[in-house]
Amino acid sequence: MRILDRYLASAVLGGTLLTLGVLLPLLGFFILAEEVDALGVDGYGFMEAMLFMGLSLPRYAYQIFPIATLIGALIGLGALASRSELVAMRAAGVSVWGIIRASLLGGLVLAAVAVVIGEVIAPKAEQRALELRRQALSGDVSQQTPYGFWAIDDRAFVNIREIESPTRLSDIFIYQVDAATGSLVATHAAGARYQDEGWVLETIARSRVSAQGVTVEHMEQAQWDSLIDPGILKVIVLEPHLLPVWGLYKYIRFMRLNKQDAGNYEIAFWGKVFHPVLTLSMIFVAIPILLGSARTTGFGQRIFIGVLVGILYYLVSRTFAFFALLFELAPLAATLLPPALFLSAALLLLRRVG
Repeated sequence: MRILDRYLASAVLGGTLLTLGVLLPLLGFFILAEEVDALGVDGYGFMEAMLFMGLSLPRYAYQIFPIATLIGALIGLGALASRSELVAMRAAGVSVWGIIRASLLGGLVLAAVAVVIGEVIAPKAEQRALELRRQALSGDVSQQTPYGFWAIDDRAFVNIREIESPTRLSDIFIYQVDAATGSLVATHAAGARYQDEGWVLETIARSRVSAQGVTVEHMEQAQWDSLIDPGILKVIVLEPHLLPVWGLYKYIRFMRLNKQDAGNYEIAFWGKVFHPVLTLSMIFVAIPILLGSARTTGFGQRIFIGVLVGILYYLVSRTFAFFALLFELAPLAATLLPPALFLSAALLLLRRVG
């Protein structure tokens, strides 16, 4: 039975890899098509667009993994069905639940791969892609480090330790040399807010180091003429779906402590937590589609049904997410209801097939 389990699991793995091998190049083509208008702007050429596309693909691979698993299971197991191998297995005493259990072994491997892509590879690759794109288009130099966001702002070096939002910053250090006197000026501001097309620093301590010594002055607030704008900072404050689970958890805690609405981030958090379960559930959904239509539809029709089910699931899950934000529903419930509905439908079909 172990040989049979490995055989069915490898069919699911092979079908999913084949599906990703078809879908990811198509997605890459669409990403490049969106970048056509930006080609030729400053230093953004075709090679930069290709690099941006390559670094963006892990995020898309993670997002389409459940649907790719559904289609891959239909392809892999459908190939066995077309050769009557599934019929022979059932005639030999293998139950439908035995086929599901063996297929889920391949799903466990796929779920582990999806977690690695979504939690380790995709966030770093996507942030690097956005930084490279922005640098090529604008020509400025900035870097995100464990000690905050660093940027060269005209002739000053800026370190922002906490980016609360694209228009609100905390714990800012500005280092520059006074062109007139040659003295070093180090400024620390507890916070900064963006208003009226400019920044306003708050609770400022400014140290001036010169040959005569060090002088310190304190101010409540002051204008900050900076090339950094909220559009640049949006690259650093990543969208919820681009953050790893631990990053989402910390950011949700931060927003709650500051009494801010974290609903969008909570939905993204629970979506990532249950992403492996969703990948496995798609294999579960594929089995009744495959077995239930084996006698009445062809292989291509089953794949078409799988694509429709995947699209339908995406639309339902996004609808529940929007409803949760609009009507302030529990994010956990909004995340769990769509897969629960599809699994219930799969169970009903399995009762008919089994």
